[in-house]
Amino acid sequence: MEQNTQPPPQTASIPQPVPAPAAAPAAAPAPSAGSVNPDYDLSTPIDANATGLRQKLPGYGDAHFSLFMRKLFIKALGYSEDALSRPIIGIVNTYSAFNPCHSNVPQLIDAVKRGVQLSGGLAMDFPTISLHESFSSPTSMYLRNLMSMDTEEMIRAQPVDAVVLIGGCDKTTPAQLMGGISANKPIIHLVTGPMMPGNHKGVRIGACTDCRSNWAKFRAGTIDIEDISALNEELAPTGGTCGVMGTASTMACLLVALGLMPLHSATAPAVSSARLRIAEQTGTHAVSLARSRLAPQTLLTRASFLNALTVLQSLGGSTNAVLHLLAIANRHPALAGTITLSTLAAIGRATPLLVDLKPSGAGYMTDFHAAGGMPALLHTLAPLLDLSALTITGETLGAALSTFRQGTFPQDVIHPLTNPLHPSSSLTPLLHGNLGGTALLKTSACATRYHRGRAVVFHSASDLAARIDDPDLDVDRDSVLVLTHIGPVGGQGMPEAGVIPIPRKLARQGVVDMVRVSDGRVSGTAGGTVVVHVSPEGADPKGVLGVVRDGDWVVLDVGRGWLGVEVEEGELERRRGERGKEWERGRGERGYRGLFLREVNGAEEGVDFGFLTAGGPGGGEGRTALGE
Repeated sequence: MEQNTQPPPQTASIPQPVPAPAAAPAAAPAPSAGSVNPDYDLSTPIDANATGLRQKLPGYGDAHFSLFMRKLFIKALGYSEDALSRPIIGIVNTYSAFNPCHSNVPQLIDAVKRGVQLSGGLAMDFPTISLHESFSSPTSMYLRNLMSMDTEEMIRAQPVDAVVLIGGCDKTTPAQLMGGISANKPIIHLVTGPMMPGNHKGVRIGACTDCRSNWAKFRAGTIDIEDISALNEELAPTGGTCGVMGTASTMACLLVALGLMPLHSATAPAVSSARLRIAEQTGTHAVSLARSRLAPQTLLTRASFLNALTVLQSLGGSTNAVLHLLAIANRHPALAGTITLSTLAAIGRATPLLVDLKPSGAGYMTDFHAAGGMPALLHTLAPLLDLSALTITGETLGAALSTFRQGTFPQDVIHPLTNPLHPSSSLTPLLHGNLGGTALLKTSACATRYHRGRAVVFHSASDLAARIDDPDLDVDRDSVLVLTHIGPVGGQGMPEAGVIPIPRKLARQGVVDMVRVSDGRVSGTAGGTVVVHVSPEGADPKGVLGVVRDGDWVVLDVGRGWLGVEVEEGELERRRGERGKEWERGRGERGYRGLFLREVNGAEEGVDFGFLTAGGPGGGEGRTALGE
């Protein structure tokens, strides 16, 4: 068990800001009419610490010629020498017609540019991959690492002094942070913001917890086709990310907890004027970052991640966020391998669930925003946080919090530590038992803490689709539904198929929840007694999940962190022997698919590519911490 994973309560006065890193060299003044431009002074070498347009020059063999070429082409867009002499703020544009979560990105870019230019910088936007959950096949998780590579290499390649990462949908923000840490240029995040809730028959509804619960009712026959059609019109009534504490909202809050966004910037709705003001302020902060050179590998420390895990447990946040935080930490040279599921378990034991939002509670993100959002939650959690952790302003978290007064007004969304919704461990790693070396359960969204039942096994997503509603399926309400081969390799990207549908014949009897176990994922908006991220995954010949058979007794014991199958080890070994020992791992596959299958690591490490982690393919012989 890890030691000292939870920081001691902060009882002293709030720490004062630490000094910001040394400022970047001031940009050279723009030459007046008739003067010699210093950029063309061949007697002055262009050094490796250059800023603005003088950095990251293409390799023509003559640095001054490279700069000359760069400037003549950028002047084709009408930029003056004055503009080109200023700190350059890159703005990552993830707009896509296939991404309604990012529908407001053009307006956000305009507002960020306003903030940059009011603060003396030059704003330059550039595109990267855009991911949306419902428009990425086989799953957006399959493309998260590709987006991180795109983000990292575009930051590395281009002359930017700081970068604003605009994103929102589930895998977008973690992909951007993974790439940003690896590139190690100053970064600041700007999320697109949650959508507003809709209304159906006088009841508030919203994507996507209500999508799943109402679809389950439709499958069970308790609502009809007219109802489900009407719901389809109202579940996502505006642009923005899902309006509950799903993965997108969880990651937005964790970016604040990590210190990578201002405290108030996680919860404002996508369609609000507040979101645009946050964007303008983000541009201002980006110029300050360009001058301070505060890079993510300096800003992020172990304390930053312990704070993020504390916030995650208090939110009843998405299980996907666990994968992302593991992958993000493993990109950091000083932290790789130190933030684990055991860390999450230790933090969980000391952290209650405080935020009453779906799927763990009842409210929507608009309610959390009205209740004070992240500043209010952080004030409440202050005794459990390390307030000395840095934020993007160069201040400590404690100093940043001191500028937000804790309001006292009637609200029932953020509970006090003395009256939590759930006493501890809203997310519970299952680290014991023979069914998986590791697994995860959102305890706050299920009603069962102990269950023993006979397995009903589905060997793939297609097998599930073919048999789940078969009237002759041998299943009852006490069965444990087991789905294998939807892990990172076996499922080609670890799809969100872990919420195995209740068999229709049981749904029509009123069954709304069963214990379900898989090596896949679930949406952050999902609830139920759903064990996910089982590792080793079912496709791995070393694991047990792939050899579980119908009728085997499966035991879930949340209190012990136990997930096991009651089969003798000798019998399990015999079954493993029958299926063979070789794991193909994408042999013979071309392109990105082959790369993914050969290089992806397991759920316990964040489903990243091994060669992208801080250790790299040679165990640490990759690029330096400065990104070169």
